Amino acid sequence: MKKSILFWIVAFVLTAGAGIYQRLTGPTYPLKGETVLKDYKINYSLDRSHSGSTHHLVKIKVRSDNVTGVLEWKRYKTNDNWHIQRMKFIDGELVGSLPAQPPAGKLEYRIILTDDEYQVLIPQDKPVVIRFKGDVPTYLLIPHVIFIFLAMLFSTRAGLEYFNTNPKYDKLVYLTLIFLIIGGFIFGPIMQYFAFGEFWTGIPFGIDLTDNKTLLALIGWLVAFYKMKRSSKPYRWIIGASVLMFVVFLIPHSVLGSELDYNKLDQSIEMKK
Repeated sequence: MKKSILFWIVAFVLTAGAGIYQRLTGPTYPLKGETVLKDYKINYSLDRSHSGSTHHLVKIKVRSDNVTGVLEWKRYKTNDNWHIQRMKFIDGELVGSLPAQPPAGKLEYRIILTDDEYQVLIPQDKPVVIRFKGDVPTYLLIPHVIFIFLAMLFSTRAGLEYFNTNPKYDKLVYLTLIFLIIGGFIFGPIMQYFAFGEFWTGIPFGIDLTDNKTLLALIGWLVAFYKMKRSSKPYRWIIGASVLMFVVFLIPHSVLGSELDYNKLDQSIEMKK
């Protein structure tokens, strides 16, 4: 097998692996687990992200209508009292609903199941936090994902080019920058606007880690691009940019993402009265 083909395979595996890891470890991935109520096991999957302006349904499978459930929720990072809602038994599931929230609004919620004198809290350690966002059109989401994936793929491949007998970095660096700019700085902000009403919430306007890590990756590759033309040993900068981008894109998606401050929202409402 030619080295070039091998490098592409390795780059693809690393990129796909990083993407899967980022997705499965992010704060928007459903919280899954199991617990025991009375004498049987209950598996659950609780969503931590909701798109659209509708209420969010919370469902959990139980063995019979003898099991009752209570859904408790309140606005995240507030001193609100817990709202209590009795869940309904529908087709083998207990169903409750969380009220729709403004974009970037978050609720924390938990479920209490009861069967005779037995009772269990789900989850047991701390409430689930769910973030609400606007709908992002598929025609924006798909290109964004594709371009970001290609940027990561070519970035990783550019770093592996060092191990070629006669390394040629130019095209790999150009394509990495092109895909990164299109995916992260054209489609990315437009998606952010649809989801949360803001084009950019990273530095200097906020601490959104997704925006900031994309900016850091771009800076790394712009420096590598400059050094490729000026330095006698450009591979150092290209490998550095490749490793930097790989590391920052391992950071789970939506960590320190957009978040509505309910306390400021309440103050603003009071001032308008």
